[in-house]
Amino acid sequence: MTTTVATEVTPYLRALESLERDDFGQDPQWARTLRKDAIATFSNLGFPTARRGNEEWKYTDVRPIARTRFSFPKTYGLPKTAETLPISAAELEGFGASSWHRLVFVDGSLNHQLSDLSDLPDNVDVMDLSHALKGRSALVQEHLTHIAPYSNHGFTALNTAFLHRGAFVHVPQDTVVERPIHVLFLTSSQESHILSQPRVLAITGRNSKAAIIESHGALTGAPYLSNAVSEIQVGANASLEYYRIQRHGAEGYHVGTTQAVLEAGSHLASVTFDLGGSLVRNNLNVLLDAPESSCMLNGLYLATGSQKVDNQVTIDHAKPHTTSRELYKGILGGRSRAAFHGSITVRKDAQKVDAKQEDKNLLLSDRAQVNVKPAFWVYADDVKCGHGAASGQIDENSLFYLKSRGLGEDEARTLLIHGFVREVIQSVSCDSLRSHVNELVKAKLPEL
Repeated sequence: MTTTVATEVTPYLRALESLERDDFGQDPQWARTLRKDAIATFSNLGFPTARRGNEEWKYTDVRPIARTRFSFPKTYGLPKTAETLPISAAELEGFGASSWHRLVFVDGSLNHQLSDLSDLPDNVDVMDLSHALKGRSALVQEHLTHIAPYSNHGFTALNTAFLHRGAFVHVPQDTVVERPIHVLFLTSSQESHILSQPRVLAITGRNSKAAIIESHGALTGAPYLSNAVSEIQVGANASLEYYRIQRHGAEGYHVGTTQAVLEAGSHLASVTFDLGGSLVRNNLNVLLDAPESSCMLNGLYLATGSQKVDNQVTIDHAKPHTTSRELYKGILGGRSRAAFHGSITVRKDAQKVDAKQEDKNLLLSDRAQVNVKPAFWVYADDVKCGHGAASGQIDENSLFYLKSRGLGEDEARTLLIHGFVREVIQSVSCDSLRSHVNELVKAKLPEL
């Protein structure tokens, strides 16, 4: 370990030692061993700063994160009473519909008063990961870190080193969950430089069907770091809709890693919305691990001011007769920066693969900038693959046409922008979520 890396990781080593004595001490031995290995890995890797030659992080400068000492809030692990809740039930409506099943984490701890899991099917498990480590230990151990390995990923190793609390979702085979399951992670502490390490493990069984909404947000303007890892296993012939909404504060740093493995005949529909944060990095990796599996990965990112958003999306067609569709769109204003790297791999002998990738960006300012790097790695010869990327400003001819029909300048621009984002929003099949996201996007657009 170099001196620089040691300086970065030492505070986290000390924090883990303290938590192992107090909060984590009752976890099974395998979990404690896993954390020990993960912190050793993080100690070796450190943060993926540019000085270490990390090409994957070329457009995401994490030096501000590496140089800052983040810590858990003083109230970590402590239950909050109704009198000390940082948000009312009414205010919670702004983060999603009350009709959804809801698991709410505030400053890293599950809040039972804000959560609502009533009317879930009896055989469906939605609980704090700390409870699942004990009550569903064998199932958790079978999947945890096997979907999202951490040996070469500093942020994933850091999250794994502190895994304890988080969301565990298990939908058994032949089970349909009618209403979405909403997992909400909120940062409320007014303390500066708070560390949050959200973790999600979602397992769906054969022939099951469900929708999961993972949300990240803040009630504070103080600087903080949210380092999230989500692992998703989609069973054979299962259908899972997985939505991700990021609404962090203006001073918030967010690194999110989502890994999914798809079994035979399964389908994953993923839609990601990035609407906040100062520095945001999303890693989405999908493994199509059996024939007839398919995925749709869509995303929308809106950035203004000095915001930075980086989406790294990889799809691995490991088996033949697999299908993927990918569409990401971005709108950038002010001095914002965005990056999109979409990488699709078709392995040897993975014939009859059908894959398509698109990234489109609308630049509303001459100072905004986007870097796009689409890539295909095809090692089979009987495939249908294509990709495209485009970046530009609002089409002046379209603007002129609308103005000639009586619309004002601002009204015409707004209409064109709404038309640009509509395709991604409409890919949300859940009516209540589509309406919710549409309102969030409408509220964000005036800032651009």
